[in-house]
Amino acid sequence: MKNDLDRIDFAILQELQNDARLPNKQLASRVGLAPSSCFARVKRLTEEGVLKGAHAEVDMAALGIGLQAMIHVRLARHSREQVEDFAEHALALPEVVALSHVAGAYDYLVQVAVRDADHLRDLALDAFTARKEVEHLETHLLFAHTRKPVMPCLMLS
Repeated sequence: MKNDLDRIDFAILQELQNDARLPNKQLASRVGLAPSSCFARVKRLTEEGVLKGAHAEVDMAALGIGLQAMIHVRLARHSREQVEDFAEHALALPEVVALSHVAGAYDYLVQVAVRDADHLRDLALDAFTARKEVEHLETHLLFAHTRKPVMPCLMLS
């Protein structure tokens, strides 16, 4: 699919990552297309699964979320059942912001957002260490978190 995309497709992706609510007319102007052509390209990118949705960035502090952390989780065993059970459990927790299954010393990186340190401690004890498949946790506080859009222009080379 990468080979089917041109520089204008990549420009559209970049603009929409910066502002997913950008009106088609403004998007078309920014990428140098007629609005109808721009609309057709966005529709094609969506149908091909390149564009998977639009997301709003939420100010966690405005919601009373005072602390974020990355919890590194090592599972006791690596059976498909335990891996899938843990992932399902973690994704069902309202505090979990992101879940990554990784290789290395740990099996999962779990980004969580909580009210405060007490909430983080309770989450670690009640939602993670209490699970039979969890062998070890390591928690890292996030002082800052910035999401950077994917740089489609790097995929052209």
